[in-house]
Amino acid sequence: MKLVLLGPPGAGKGTQAVELSAQYNIPHISTGDIFRKKIKDGSDIGKKAKSFVERGDLVPDEIVVAMVIERLQERDTAGGFILDGFPRTKAQAEALDRCLSDLRIDIDIVLNFDTTEDVIVKRLSGRRVCKQCGATYHIVNMPTKVEGICDKCGGAVILRKDDEEATIRNRIKVYNETAMPLKEYYKAKGLFVTIDASLDYKELGVKLEALFKDKIG
Repeated sequence: MKLVLLGPPGAGKGTQAVELSAQYNIPHISTGDIFRKKIKDGSDIGKKAKSFVERGDLVPDEIVVAMVIERLQERDTAGGFILDGFPRTKAQAEALDRCLSDLRIDIDIVLNFDTTEDVIVKRLSGRRVCKQCGATYHIVNMPTKVEGICDKCGGAVILRKDDEEATIRNRIKVYNETAMPLKEYYKAKGLFVTIDASLDYKELGVKLEALFKDKIG
């Protein structure tokens, strides 16, 4: 199964991608996670991406496309994959299709996670991340046992700069400015399916499972 997950930051794509990855035994490929790792490692591509990520702006297409194409050629993608956070522009989608055509791979479904800006701000502004191991928490939905301390490794749990409210709203604005041509591109291919991402993640998971049984079998 080859999936593309679309939607603004905080729409719940990452949460569902983790569940789907485990359920179908296919890798969850998140450009955000990969960039954060490269930024932490101080790689050349990480240095180029850092200023864009911290402002909540889109990383230039040539950087993102090169990274994803490299990732899709790793062995664990042979049985399928879940692309989360890519593509974000029509140009990226076209570049992805060229790559997949060369690899003789077809996308099965493009899932559009649809929700409101207020829901997104509430979700992301409450998110906290461990500086040491990257574990994710939420001050309301999934708090740490001890405030500010990671349950898994004991590291410091922080509010990331890109989860501050002003940055979140800018990220949503940037996403909305580029999303329409991308959505139309996938609608024209007959792959586009919109789901209500305002639902509780468990309820949404049930709906996704039913969708996949209907579409893929």
